[in-house]
Amino acid sequence: MDKRQANSSRLPGPGAAGEDMGVDVGYRGQGLGLPETGPGSIAPLGRRVVAILLDWGMCALIAYGLIADRQAASASNWTLVVFVVMAALAVGTQGMTPGKRLLGLRVIALNGGRLPFARAVLRTLLLGLLIPALVWDRDTRGLHDRFSGAVQIRV
Repeated sequence: MDKRQANSSRLPGPGAAGEDMGVDVGYRGQGLGLPETGPGSIAPLGRRVVAILLDWGMCALIAYGLIADRQAASASNWTLVVFVVMAALAVGTQGMTPGKRLLGLRVIALNGGRLPFARAVLRTLLLGLLIPALVWDRDTRGLHDRFSGAVQIRV
């Protein structure tokens, strides 16, 4: 009995059917040429979620205090605008947002270099739509990362 069968709380992932038939699907990021663990490996989903929540909270404070004149109703609309501008500028210039920096994550191009600014803007606009971020591939890359040719890694 393998560990997945013994641990009934774990849901099977995208490669579970192939694994059950004896197909070796490898680790997340193997097909991209990334290491399995440590720096340069695919960023864990939990850290990515916490990073985006930190970024969103920071943008909400900025929108509430500086733009929306402390009116919660209009602050929620401005939060998305502040988030898209901040994320596009931060990822396009530094490869990481403040939340990603705190959690040791970076966005890079698939070739391992810096993500070009135009592709960082495309990635951020798609992330602002939310739906592309909720559809993942086997490497837990959202559609926004796939369309922009990006991958989030550990630093």
